[in-house]
Amino acid sequence: MEEEKEYCPVLETGEDGNAEPLSLAKGIYRVLDRRNADALKLLSVGGQINLTDYFILCNAKSSTHLRALADEVEYRLGLAGQKPLSREGKGDGDSWIVIDFGCVMVHIFTPEARQFYNLDRLYPDAGKIEVEPEETEKEDK
Repeated sequence: MEEEKEYCPVLETGEDGNAEPLSLAKGIYRVLDRRNADALKLLSVGGQINLTDYFILCNAKSSTHLRALADEVEYRLGLAGQKPLSREGKGDGDSWIVIDFGCVMVHIFTPEARQFYNLDRLYPDAGKIEVEPEETEKEDK
């Protein structure tokens, strides 16, 4: 019987060994998608703000799901050699967790917080990026 390999996102890296920003963003998106994040969006905001190149926005179904999504992103990206610069919010009473990977900012909300803060509206000119499943995910489906 073949042992199932633990999922690790496939990331393209530059000569410096760091993940390419778009590849990193897509890898994070796929991790969240695999864990059933709702209303998942990948936005290119680099032309609008100097803080980061990409925003990932998603909703969690509960505060437990909120923490689980954040933990999963950190764990899976850690397997790929990518550690976040910081994480804000704990998900216990907080309704929004932000994980900063430098070129990618991950925003995980409760549905109520997403509606209240409405980051989608703040960046109406941001380009929405469609993310295709990885080859191994296509084969699994």
